[in-house]
Amino acid sequence: MNDDLGRPVDATRPVRRIVSLVPSLTEAIAATRPGALVGATDWCTHPADLDVTRVRGTKNPDRKAIAALRPDLVIANQEENRELDIRRLRESGINVWVTVIETVDQAFASMTRLFTEALDWDVPQWLTDAEQVWAEPAPPSGRRIAIPIWRDPWMVVGSRTFTGDLLGRLGVVNAFGQSADRYPHVDLHEIDSNGVDLVLLPDEPYVFTATDGPEAFSQTPSTLVSGRSLTWYGPSMLAARADLEAALRRC
Repeated sequence: MNDDLGRPVDATRPVRRIVSLVPSLTEAIAATRPGALVGATDWCTHPADLDVTRVRGTKNPDRKAIAALRPDLVIANQEENRELDIRRLRESGINVWVTVIETVDQAFASMTRLFTEALDWDVPQWLTDAEQVWAEPAPPSGRRIAIPIWRDPWMVVGSRTFTGDLLGRLGVVNAFGQSADRYPHVDLHEIDSNGVDLVLLPDEPYVFTATDGPEAFSQTPSTLVSGRSLTWYGPSMLAARADLEAALRRC
């Protein structure tokens, strides 16, 4: 079998011991078969009571700690994890399945393959339900939305991203969706301008708060939102649509 990058993976099936290097995928496994999850990163915050061995971060995983857990499979993501770490894990004899997720449809297709092909499990009910939640796109509103992911320097969600596609499903337009870069650096005035109708300020990767973020915008209204609702493609998608639609109605 091949992962989303087309690379062969020869894991023991059904998979019983998993290390996840992606918060979204950690939540997905924990919601489906928590006993199979033996390791996760420090950034894997959901579920809140997750009690597994921590293997450092998404960009600097502790490969020795991962090997010591004797996983049948490590699950990763092309965007969130470094190719160097994936390659070194494979060179040490560890099976790694890499997902590629840049759209909502791709998220559902990739996770279905993860469960049915990589893990040899059934499709979980939460995944079927989440796909139904996002099945019908909202009518286009024409509103242009900017989503900063960092400040000093300011960076925003650009093109070819899961988050940008998610906005389209909500009937709004990513103001920087035509950028050549996926996460371009921009000047503050480009966000706080007449060309942007609303700024969504998530709490990850930069932790925007009521006192750190909104004060920067003098022309464009802004509102705080859950970064998990915007960027996670696991069970959080069940509630993300309602949460984000509520945020859009606030402004």
